[in-house]
Amino acid sequence: MGINKDQVEGRAKEAAGKVQEAAGKATGNIGTQAKGLGKQATGAAQAKYGDAKETIKEQKRDAEKRP
Repeated sequence: MGINKDQVEGRAKEAAGKVQEAAGKATGNIGTQAKGLGKQATGAAQAKYGDAKETIKEQKRDAEKRP
């Protein structure tokens, strides 16, 4: 299975969102927490999109190998 740009960027956004959420919790800043949660959701969606693109590529390759 390969890895594409959307998978990498999405998971990076998720991680950054978790850090931002934790910083918000530590400082008691609800706005920062909310932004972190939003970033996590955006990152998760982008990663899932990348996963789907990779699955389609693999299925296409497999289909091309069949006679």
